[in-house]
Amino acid sequence: MQDITVSENLIRFLIFLPLFFLSIALHEFAHAYFADKFGDSTPRSQGRLTLNPLKHIDLIGTVLMPFAAFASGLPLIGWAKPVMINRNNFRNPYKDDAIVSFAGPLSNFLLALVFLILLSIMINIAGAAGSGLLITTMLYGIYLNVFLFLFNLLPIPPLDGSHILFNLYPNKYTAMLVNLGFYGSIVLLLFIWSPLWKYFSGLIMAVYSFLVGVFV
Repeated sequence: MQDITVSENLIRFLIFLPLFFLSIALHEFAHAYFADKFGDSTPRSQGRLTLNPLKHIDLIGTVLMPFAAFASGLPLIGWAKPVMINRNNFRNPYKDDAIVSFAGPLSNFLLALVFLILLSIMINIAGAAGSGLLITTMLYGIYLNVFLFLFNLLPIPPLDGSHILFNLYPNKYTAMLVNLGFYGSIVLLLFIWSPLWKYFSGLIMAVYSFLVGVFV
Protein backbone atom coordinates (compact mmCIF):
# COMPACT_ATOMS: atom_id res chain seq x y z
CA MET A 1 0.00 0.00 0.00
CA GLN A 2 1.28 3.44 -0.93
CA ASP A 3 2.16 5.67 2.03
CA ILE A 4 -0.11 8.65 2.53
CA THR A 5 1.71 11.87 3.38
CA VAL A 6 0.06 14.98 4.74
CA SER A 7 1.44 18.42 3.93
CA GLU A 8 3.12 20.09 6.90
CA ASN A 9 1.47 23.35 5.82
CA LEU A 10 -1.93 21.67 5.97
CA ILE A 11 -1.24 20.43 9.50
CA ARG A 12 -0.18 23.93 10.58
CA PHE A 13 -3.32 25.38 9.00
CA LEU A 14 -5.61 22.85 10.68
CA ILE A 15 -4.00 23.70 14.03
CA PHE A 16 -4.16 27.43 13.37
CA LEU A 17 -7.81 27.63 12.33
CA PRO A 18 -9.57 26.54 15.57
CA LEU A 19 -7.05 28.53 17.63
CA PHE A 20 -7.79 31.57 15.49
CA PHE A 21 -11.56 31.17 15.90
CA LEU A 22 -11.18 30.80 19.67
CA SER A 23 -8.82 33.78 19.98
CA ILE A 24 -10.90 36.23 17.95
CA ALA A 25 -14.13 35.09 19.65
CA LEU A 26 -12.62 35.82 23.06
CA HIS A 27 -11.24 39.15 21.80
CA GLU A 28 -14.59 40.36 20.51
CA PHE A 29 -16.48 38.98 23.53
CA ALA A 30 -14.17 40.99 25.81
CA HIS A 31 -15.05 44.18 23.91
CA ALA A 32 -18.77 43.35 24.12
CA TYR A 33 -18.66 42.35 27.80
CA PHE A 34 -17.03 45.55 29.02
CA ALA A 35 -19.15 47.74 26.75
CA ASP A 36 -22.25 46.11 28.23
CA LYS A 37 -20.83 46.45 31.75
CA PHE A 38 -20.27 50.18 31.21
CA GLY A 39 -23.82 50.82 30.00
CA ASP A 40 -23.81 50.23 26.23
CA SER A 41 -26.29 47.51 25.32
CA THR A 42 -25.48 47.67 21.59
CA PRO A 43 -23.31 44.50 21.56
CA ARG A 44 -25.93 42.59 23.58
CA SER A 45 -28.73 43.65 21.21
CA GLN A 46 -26.62 42.50 18.23
CA GLY A 47 -25.94 39.09 19.78
CA ARG A 48 -22.22 39.72 20.31
CA LEU A 49 -22.16 39.09 24.06
CA THR A 50 -21.15 35.47 23.48
CA LEU A 51 -18.09 33.25 23.07
CA ASN A 52 -19.71 31.50 20.10
CA PRO A 53 -17.22 32.08 17.23
CA LEU A 54 -20.05 31.95 14.67
CA LYS A 55 -21.39 35.25 16.02
CA HIS A 56 -18.05 36.97 15.43
CA ILE A 57 -17.16 35.59 12.00
CA ASP A 58 -16.53 38.00 9.15
CA LEU A 59 -16.93 36.21 5.82
CA ILE A 60 -13.87 37.83 4.28
CA GLY A 61 -11.59 38.25 7.29
CA THR A 62 -12.38 35.04 9.18
CA VAL A 63 -13.06 32.62 6.33
CA LEU A 64 -11.82 33.74 2.91
CA MET A 65 -8.55 35.44 3.97
CA PRO A 66 -7.16 32.51 6.02
CA PHE A 67 -8.05 30.01 3.27
CA ALA A 68 -6.60 32.31 0.56
CA ALA A 69 -3.43 32.75 2.61
CA PHE A 70 -3.09 28.99 3.02
CA ALA A 71 -3.70 28.34 -0.69
CA SER A 72 -1.22 31.01 -1.80
CA GLY A 73 1.47 30.35 0.79
CA LEU A 74 1.23 33.88 2.20
CA PRO A 75 1.29 34.49 5.98
CA LEU A 76 -1.95 33.42 7.67
CA ILE A 77 -3.90 36.58 8.42
CA GLY A 78 -7.51 37.44 9.16
CA TRP A 79 -9.89 39.35 11.36
CA ALA A 80 -13.28 39.12 13.04
CA LYS A 81 -16.42 41.17 12.63
CA PRO A 82 -15.90 44.30 14.79
CA VAL A 83 -18.17 44.78 17.79
CA MET A 84 -20.27 47.91 17.34
CA ILE A 85 -19.95 50.31 20.29
CA ASN A 86 -21.91 53.49 21.05
CA ARG A 87 -19.61 55.46 23.35
CA ASN A 88 -22.40 57.96 24.04
CA ASN A 89 -23.96 55.31 26.30
CA PHE A 90 -20.92 55.23 28.58
CA ARG A 91 -20.95 57.10 31.87
CA ASN A 92 -17.36 58.22 31.30
CA PRO A 93 -16.87 58.01 27.51
CA TYR A 94 -13.10 58.45 27.40
CA LYS A 95 -12.16 56.17 30.30
CA ASP A 96 -14.80 53.53 29.54
CA ASP A 97 -14.04 53.41 25.83
CA ALA A 98 -10.31 53.10 26.56
CA ILE A 99 -11.01 50.11 28.82
CA VAL A 100 -13.38 48.55 26.26
CA SER A 101 -10.75 48.98 23.55
CA PHE A 102 -7.98 47.51 25.70
CA ALA A 103 -10.13 44.58 26.85
CA GLY A 104 -9.79 42.83 23.48
CA PRO A 105 -5.97 42.74 23.33
CA LEU A 106 -5.80 41.99 27.07
CA SER A 107 -8.03 38.93 26.59
CA ASN A 108 -5.51 37.59 24.06
CA PHE A 109 -2.63 38.11 26.46
CA LEU A 110 -4.54 36.26 29.19
CA LEU A 111 -5.35 33.43 26.76
CA ALA A 112 -1.64 33.20 25.91
CA LEU A 113 -0.98 32.77 29.65
CA VAL A 114 -3.59 29.98 29.78
CA PHE A 115 -1.82 28.16 26.93
CA LEU A 116 1.50 28.70 28.72
CA ILE A 117 0.19 27.12 31.92
CA LEU A 118 -1.27 24.17 29.99
CA LEU A 119 2.04 23.75 28.14
CA SER A 120 3.97 23.77 31.41
CA ILE A 121 1.65 21.16 32.91
CA MET A 122 1.90 18.91 29.85
CA ILE A 123 5.70 19.06 29.76
CA ASN A 124 5.94 18.34 33.48
CA ILE A 125 3.66 15.32 33.10
CA ALA A 126 4.69 13.89 29.73
CA GLY A 127 8.13 15.44 29.20
CA ALA A 128 9.26 17.67 26.34
CA ALA A 129 9.19 14.76 23.88
CA GLY A 130 5.67 13.59 24.74
CA SER A 131 2.32 14.65 23.25
CA GLY A 132 4.01 16.37 20.31
CA LEU A 133 0.82 17.57 18.62
CA LEU A 134 -0.60 18.98 21.86
CA ILE A 135 2.64 20.80 22.65
CA THR A 136 2.74 22.22 19.13
CA THR A 137 -0.87 23.37 19.51
CA MET A 138 -0.06 25.12 22.81
CA LEU A 139 2.96 26.84 21.26
CA TYR A 140 0.84 28.01 18.31
CA GLY A 141 -1.80 29.30 20.73
CA ILE A 142 0.81 31.23 22.72
CA TYR A 143 2.39 32.80 19.64
CA LEU A 144 -0.94 33.66 18.00
CA ASN A 145 -2.26 35.40 21.09
CA VAL A 146 0.97 37.28 21.78
CA PHE A 147 0.75 38.44 18.17
CA LEU A 148 -2.90 39.51 18.54
CA PHE A 149 -2.12 41.30 21.81
CA LEU A 150 0.74 43.38 20.38
CA PHE A 151 -0.70 43.84 16.89
CA ASN A 152 -4.00 45.23 18.14
CA LEU A 153 -2.18 47.73 20.36
CA LEU A 154 -0.62 49.40 17.32
CA PRO A 155 -1.99 52.99 17.10
CA ILE A 156 -3.15 52.51 13.53
CA PRO A 157 -6.88 52.47 12.70
CA PRO A 158 -8.92 50.34 12.70
CA LEU A 159 -6.85 48.62 15.42
CA ASP A 160 -7.71 49.01 19.10
CA GLY A 161 -4.51 50.93 19.76
CA SER A 162 -5.78 53.95 17.81
CA HIS A 163 -8.90 54.13 20.01
CA ILE A 164 -6.85 53.73 23.18
CA LEU A 165 -4.53 56.55 22.08
CA PHE A 166 -7.46 58.86 21.30
CA ASN A 167 -9.17 58.17 24.61
CA LEU A 168 -5.99 58.74 26.60
CA TYR A 169 -4.96 61.86 24.64
CA PRO A 170 -8.08 63.34 23.01
CA ASN A 171 -7.09 66.15 20.66
CA LYS A 172 -7.55 67.10 17.03
CA TYR A 173 -4.58 65.00 15.91
CA THR A 174 -5.64 61.77 17.59
CA ALA A 175 -9.22 62.47 16.44
CA MET A 176 -7.98 62.72 12.84
CA LEU A 177 -6.04 59.48 13.32
CA VAL A 178 -8.95 57.47 14.71
CA ASN A 179 -11.24 58.77 11.94
CA LEU A 180 -8.97 57.83 9.02
CA GLY A 181 -11.45 55.11 8.06
CA PHE A 182 -10.46 53.26 4.88
CA TYR A 183 -7.17 55.15 4.67
CA GLY A 184 -6.19 53.72 8.05
CA SER A 185 -6.42 50.23 6.57
CA ILE A 186 -4.13 51.33 3.74
CA VAL A 187 -1.60 52.71 6.25
CA LEU A 188 -1.79 49.41 8.14
CA LEU A 189 -1.12 47.39 4.98
CA LEU A 190 1.81 49.65 4.09
CA PHE A 191 3.22 49.08 7.56
CA ILE A 192 2.85 45.30 7.20
CA TRP A 193 4.72 45.34 3.90
CA SER A 194 7.34 47.87 5.03
CA PRO A 195 10.80 47.11 6.52
CA LEU A 196 9.35 48.16 9.91
CA TRP A 197 7.37 44.91 10.03
CA LYS A 198 10.61 42.99 10.51
CA TYR A 199 11.27 44.86 13.75
CA PHE A 200 7.69 44.40 14.93
CA SER A 201 7.93 40.66 14.20
CA GLY A 202 11.15 40.62 16.21
CA LEU A 203 9.32 42.19 19.16
CA ILE A 204 6.60 39.53 18.95
CA MET A 205 9.18 36.75 18.91
CA ALA A 206 11.08 38.33 21.82
CA VAL A 207 7.94 38.48 23.99
CA TYR A 208 6.92 34.96 22.94
CA SER A 209 10.38 33.55 23.71
CA PHE A 210 10.52 35.35 27.07
CA LEU A 211 7.13 33.99 28.17
CA VAL A 212 7.91 30.43 27.07
CA GLY A 213 11.29 30.66 28.78
CA VAL A 214 9.69 31.79 32.04
CA PHE A 215 6.91 29.21 32.15
CA VAL A 216 8.56 26.17 30.58
